[in-house]
Amino acid sequence: MKAATVKQLKDKLKDYSSTELIEVCLRLSKFKKENKELLTYLLFEAENEAGYIDNVKLEIDNQFEKINRKSYFFIKKSIRKILRNLKKYIRYAQKKETEVELLIYFCQQLKEFKPSIKKDDILYNLYFRQVNMIQKTVSKLHEDLQFDYGEEIEALL
Repeated sequence: MKAATVKQLKDKLKDYSSTELIEVCLRLSKFKKENKELLTYLLFEAENEAGYIDNVKLEIDNQFEKINRKSYFFIKKSIRKILRNLKKYIRYAQKKETEVELLIYFCQQLKEFKPSIKKDDILYNLYFRQVNMIQKTVSKLHEDLQFDYGEEIEALL
């Protein structure tokens, strides 16, 4: 089965009543965890972006605490998983400010991580790729925000 385009879906959804739309959304949420997470963000957390950012930061902290530090293999695997989850949360929000805040927090946690990421080239490169991504995203923001985030980026470098 071939998936319909976004325009086709939008046109078709216009024909549905509100109760039918609710049924479609609930049915969609039953199929994938990501659909349910996105729906949760849109319904409950989109109005309070600061609270959403705090919740994601707490989850990042919890994930960093659970990392198996016995070898760099396990550390790399865990950090990639944390970053993958973080990117998913950033996609839900679709706001550049949220993306910058969360990536800066991730990089701060990674920089303070023990054992040091400087001893492993892959982790060190991952860190600098994220810092570069932050810089690119910040360059698209308003000048005042660029200045505010610029100081935090300098601290990461």
